[in-house]
Amino acid sequence: MKKTVVLGATPDPSRFAYKAAKMLLEYGHEIVPVGIKKGELFGHTIINDHPPIEDVDTVTLYVGPKNQESLLDYIIDLKPKRIIFNPGTENDELIRMAKSNNIEPVIGCTLVMLSVGTY
Repeated sequence: MKKTVVLGATPDPSRFAYKAAKMLLEYGHEIVPVGIKKGELFGHTIINDHPPIEDVDTVTLYVGPKNQESLLDYIIDLKPKRIIFNPGTENDELIRMAKSNNIEPVIGCTLVMLSVGTY
């Protein structure tokens, strides 16, 4: 299915990033959790640095715009096909960067997209 980097991953089950990672796996997608929190998500260690990741289909963002500054180049360098800007993560600069690198910016919600079949 679609290899998805969950950016802003957390082991906290009350957070939407956690819920999205769980739902992505339930729908058969591969996840790569990347975040500042230490821990695991469903057997996947949360990556706390910014390694290159091959064959990324989607980056789903769970990091607010004020905390994205140091991540902009990393996100673009992953060369995803699309970036999902979940509610509260919209960033005009990253949207512009995505478009100029032929990456589709999607203003949406990963949880909703999965549940209605548009992921």
